Parts: sequence; structure tokens; C-alpha cells
Amino acid sequence: MLIFPAINPVAFSLGPLQVHWYGLMYLLAFTLAWLLARWRVKHYSLNWTQDEVSDVIFYGALGVILGGRIGYMLFYNTQMLVSHPLSLFKIWQGGMSFHGGLLGVAVAMIGFSYKTKKTFLSVTDFIAPLVPFGLAAGRLGNFINGELWGRTTTLPWGMVFPHTDGIARHPSQLYEFALEGILLGVIVWCYSSRPRPAGCVSAIFLIFYGICRLFVECFRAPDQQLGFIAFHWLTMGQLLSLPMVLVGLGLWWVQRCKTI
Repeated sequence: MLIFPAINPVAFSLGPLQVHWYGLMYLLAFTLAWLLARWRVKHYSLNWTQDEVSDVIFYGALGVILGGRIGYMLFYNTQMLVSHPLSLFKIWQGGMSFHGGLLGVAVAMIGFSYKTKKTFLSVTDFIAPLVPFGLAAGRLGNFINGELWGRTTTLPWGMVFPHTDGIARHPSQLYEFALEGILLGVIVWCYSSRPRPAGCVSAIFLIFYGICRLFVECFRAPDQQLGFIAFHWLTMGQLLSLPMVLVGLGLWWVQRCKTI
């Protein structure tokens, strides 16, 4: 059994301003995405200007932050949103949803593609390989915060997290870091290294993120305010991830068939 390391969630203070590790992980995620995007444009001779790269990261950041917060309140904390609507703006209290962020980014990319006259699928194919490594940074932020812990376990790497019942739990944030971040990143990056039909890179991202999330949710404790959605095992994360797999499979099949 392991004990959660005593990590101060505040990285440093500037006078009255406290800079949290979680916020720095978001900054790291967007910086990584920008650097990787520039690398891809240079080494793969993609028809993107450096201004377009900077703009797509900016659009994506807005989509992640706005969509992630709105999605969390709608999917995971609807009662709080109804009773205290202003809680939507209290981002510093935590609460971001990947699936909400995904929808937010999709809307942002529609706007970006309209502005640049690029097709929507070509834009999403460009950003899909950039996303997983940012997700990895976000999961490290969850771990540092000691939040989104796993279900109880007797495995030797079970960890006692603060603000729990003192029972060892799966460090599910690290599972997600490894699967939704590193493994997914390698899969999508390698797949996108060769020319693919439009939309196929996006489809691979949707399929494998959904599979990884469906698996990890088996070890992650369900959100306290929701519990299990159905059958005493189905979580909200699984409910939202299953459509990703189905949409990804459908998109991949349709776009591949167009080239046959």
C-alpha cells in the first residue's frame, strides 16, 4: 500500500495570487500542442501557416475551457447548476469534463474551418495527434490535486488519497495518464504519420480514447454526486465514451470506403 505524496497543489504564489499545479498543467498542455503542431507542419510539409497553427491552438484552448466547464456542470453537476447558476463561472473550484471539452473544441473547429476555408475533417485530423499528450498533463494535474481517485483495491500499488476513507484505492489518474495520454498519443501520432483519408485520424482518436476510457472507468470511483448511472456498474464516463467509439467506427468506415 502506498501513501499519497504530500504535494502542495499550489505551485507558487505571486503576492495574493496563487498559481496551482492544475492550471500549470493546462498551460503545459496548450504549449505542447503548439510545439507539436509546428513540428508536424515543418516535418510533414503540411499546408498550414504558422499563424494558422497559433490560431487553431487559441480556438482549441477556448473550446477546452468553455466546453469543459459547461460540460462538467451539465453532465456531472446539473443540480448545482440549476440551484446556483453562477457556479458555472467558479472554475477555480475545479470541475472540468473531457467530453464537454471535446464538444467545445468541435464547435471551435467549425468556426476555425469556416474562417480559414479548410474542411472540418482536415482541421480535426491536424489537431487529433496533439490532444493526447495534453490529456496526459491534465491527468497529472488531477493526481497532484488528489482528485478523481479510483475504487478500493488490495493491490500493492493501491494508494491512500487525502479526503477519503483511508482505504487504499487505484491511482486511476495515473492509469488515465498512461492510457488516454501516452498510449493514445503514440497510436494516433503513428497512425497520422502517413497520408490517410480525411477524417480517419480523427476517427482513430475517437475510437481509442473511448476504449481507453471505458476500460479505466472500471477502476475509477464514480463521481460522488452521481454514483453509478445504471446496472450498479455503468458510470457517466462510460456512458459518454461509448458514443465516441461508435461515431469513430462509423466515420472510419465511411471515409475508408470512399477510397476503395
